Amino acid sequence: MSIIINSILGLIITLLNIYSWLVIIAALLSFVNPDPRNQIVQFIRSLTEPLFEFVRRKMPFVVVNGIDLSPIVIIFGLNIIIAILQSLMI
Repeated sequence: MSIIINSILGLIITLLNIYSWLVIIAALLSFVNPDPRNQIVQFIRSLTEPLFEFVRRKMPFVVVNGIDLSPIVIIFGLNIIIAILQSLMI
């Protein structure tokens, strides 16, 4: 039974790591300002922008002088969740 739980936790951790990278890529794309009609850009923004908006709404102080720090908050939160899940693995 613990093998199944470890496999599920490993899969969740992998998905959270992938999402962390998507958040980093989305933050970098905001500096470059690529073509908004690009399908890859649309895909990345469709996955990350709802969480960015949620963080901005709940924590309005993450936008400082026009600089959006919500990706940092999200990555920090994801790393905490990943650490907790890794400690649960047997």
